[in-house]
Amino acid sequence: MKNILVLCTGNSCRSQLAEGYLRHFAGDKAVVYSAGIETHGVNPKAIQVMAEDGIDISRHTSNNVDEYLAIPFDYVITVCDNASENCPYFPGSVKRFHHNFPDPAKATGTAEQVMDEFRKVREMIKTYSKEFINQHLNTI
Repeated sequence: MKNILVLCTGNSCRSQLAEGYLRHFAGDKAVVYSAGIETHGVNPKAIQVMAEDGIDISRHTSNNVDEYLAIPFDYVITVCDNASENCPYFPGSVKRFHHNFPDPAKATGTAEQVMDEFRKVREMIKTYSKEFINQHLNTI
């Protein structure tokens, strides 16, 4: 069983989407956590777009990375440049990965245009998460 942490700035959108998909694709092969350098609460639009794809993240919480410093993570995935630059040190043989996804919470325009941006980022994170699990967990 592997421990995976997804880290973002506010633990409200991108890291929440990634946590949902990583859990989905990993099944019982990993325990997946998400956290932020700060905590901004889970964005309702993130919950909505995940529900559209059959993944329920409505019970996720927004957590600060400091809450997880004692957990022996195997993988830490940063999903924005700010989190990568401010990621704390995790002892042990942690493998770090980074992918800077656009922040859908910064989308502007009509309500539908904003939701389209959330869906676009959701699909990017879904693809990344599936590939990550296939590459790192389905080979063990």
